[in-house]
This record gives sequence, structure tokens and C-alpha cells, in this order.
Amino acid sequence: MAFFSGLCSIALLLLAIGYIFQIPLLQQLTADARISAAVMFILIGFTHLLKPRKLSYMIEGMIPWPVFTVLFTGVLEILLGIGLLILSIQYYAGWGLMILLVAMFPANIRVAVQNLPAPGGLPSKPWYIWSRLLFQPVYILWIWWAIN
Repeated sequence: MAFFSGLCSIALLLLAIGYIFQIPLLQQLTADARISAAVMFILIGFTHLLKPRKLSYMIEGMIPWPVFTVLFTGVLEILLGIGLLILSIQYYAGWGLMILLVAMFPANIRVAVQNLPAPGGLPSKPWYIWSRLLFQPVYILWIWWAIN
């Protein structure tokens, strides 16, 4: 939910800036959604790079080389997030992020089923851990809408 809060906050801030300063690009909801997704994925990607061991517990035992996998997904999040900002490749970057979200979903399921702590020091209450699963499709729809 923290990711969703960031998406919405950035998008609304960009929209407000667009109307206040009469910036046509920022008066388009899809552009604001795309930019906010780019910012959030870039930030999350850097979190993967800076603290991979704080996320690798989510996939330990599921796949080999969990720390490398966290680092790799962090790099993908950063590159694909940047790709959302480049007009000629934003469609492909968006699809890449949607595929990445689907690929990472089993880790979130594992956290919920095994009642593991939420990543990044977020609340570890069962309601929060399980509610995180509901937001994954929302992020996919957000990106799909922003690139179409």
C-alpha cells in the first residue's frame, strides 16, 4: 500500500503542478500516471540495490541465488522505470514492468502464506500482508492504462 500511496501522491502532485503552471503534458492523467510509476519503480529499484538482504528472505528457498535475484530485479525496475519516461520505448517498458510484477507475485504470496514480515519494515500484521496481494493487479492495471 505504501507503493500505491506513492503512485497516487506523485500523480496528483504532477496533475496539480500541470494545472497551476499550465504545463500541457502534466494535465494528462496518463502522462502523470506514467511519470509517477517511473519514479516509484526507480526508487524501489534502488532499494533493491541498496538493501538486497532485506528483501531476499522473500524468495529464499524458492529460487537459487536470492540476493542476486533481488539485485537483478532492482536493476530491471530502474531500467524499465526510466523506459517509461522515454516516448519511443514506454510501451515496451510498461509491458516489461507488468511481466516483472507477475513474476514477482509468488514472492508476495509466500510472504502472506508463511506470515513473514512485510518488506522494508512495513507493518507485519496479517491484514496488511494479505492486502498487499490485492494491490499487485492494481499496479499492473495502472501501468497498462498509463501506456495505452
